[in-house]
Amino acid sequence: MGDGALTRRRLLLGGALAVALLAVWTTAIASLWQSSVPEGLALPSVELGIEEATVARAERFEGFFRILFLASQLVLVAVLSLYAWKGARFARESAAGRIGTGMLLGMIGLGLVWLAQVPFRLVAVWWSRRYDQTDSGYVETLFANWLELGAEFLAVCFALAVVMALAGRFPRRWWIAAAPVFVAVGAAFTFTFPSIVQTEPLRRPSLASDARTYAAAQGIDPVPVRVEDVSDFTKTPNAYAVGLGPTRTVVLWSTLLDGRFRDGEIRVVLAHELAHHSRRHLLEGIAWYALFALPGAWLIALATRRRGGMGQPAAVPLALLVLVVLELVSAPVYNLVSRNMEREADWVALETTRDPDAAGALFRHFTTESLNDPDPPRWAYLLFDSHPTTKQRIALAEAWRRAAR
Repeated sequence: MGDGALTRRRLLLGGALAVALLAVWTTAIASLWQSSVPEGLALPSVELGIEEATVARAERFEGFFRILFLASQLVLVAVLSLYAWKGARFARESAAGRIGTGMLLGMIGLGLVWLAQVPFRLVAVWWSRRYDQTDSGYVETLFANWLELGAEFLAVCFALAVVMALAGRFPRRWWIAAAPVFVAVGAAFTFTFPSIVQTEPLRRPSLASDARTYAAAQGIDPVPVRVEDVSDFTKTPNAYAVGLGPTRTVVLWSTLLDGRFRDGEIRVVLAHELAHHSRRHLLEGIAWYALFALPGAWLIALATRRRGGMGQPAAVPLALLVLVVLELVSAPVYNLVSRNMEREADWVALETTRDPDAAGALFRHFTTESLNDPDPPRWAYLLFDSHPTTKQRIALAEAWRRAAR
């Protein structure tokens, strides 16, 4: 077989493989996108039922944070661009070996990221204090998350060690093996996170009993409900679902239980977070990450070839820049996926509690207490919002009411 025929055969095989992978990828997306919210459900027009002064205050509060975030990301990209341009010189001056030098460059890059965000974190605290959303001090804010920062350093070192070891052996194909490793690490983190975060048992027997009832109604075993004390750094109410299988947990922030929210509203929160478990949203989140991890790793491999590939320490600063840019570009897609899951969790909570009045009151309270913009501009909604808007959530509760009649 001639060289030309062999090349054509390779191209055909490569094209066929690409088409097959695209078909699998598309099918997986369609499967993950499925929701228990009735297809084609129309949201009715609703009144917010929130004072105009409160809405205007929320718009100002969130509008400032949108500008602050955009500015912080521009500075971050600028800092990492400079590091990608000049950082390679550290590789020539290190005697830590190939992988050790790469890990060192990664830690320097993470340190630069932290320093670049310091001014914006301080401004965020100032703005939150101005709107009575936190009592946290400036110095306290900067040094409150050392454990989290240390975990990030360890994660970066581990990731670089894996990538550089694979790239040293498979210079152009390391990304094929690296992506599954990162997915496995993400799954392990989700599984173990409930044992990392500091929480205490829910000491409200009636709510704990409701949680067990709701879990049974949603077809799952009882899920422990824990409380995280966040009163030292925020007044914002929140809750989240964590863990997989035997570690599944619902965590309520202490700010939900300080008397500002009625029990009926907290029950909606419990049903919502349990829905994330009953509808396997955490597993779906890992699956979504897996779908994008492989092309993301390939893009990093492609971008760093000019620096000798990820097997070389000099490529690490450029890889950090590419990673941050990819995260920024993919944020609207992540938000779209997240909004779909949150909408389903809202619907399941309505099906479970059968209390649209409490749901509507809860969503309104989120605006009055957390100053969430209830109806943000379209561009901000697409770029920043991982949940449906307050107005959409109130409309969904009303749509459920009408469908249940």
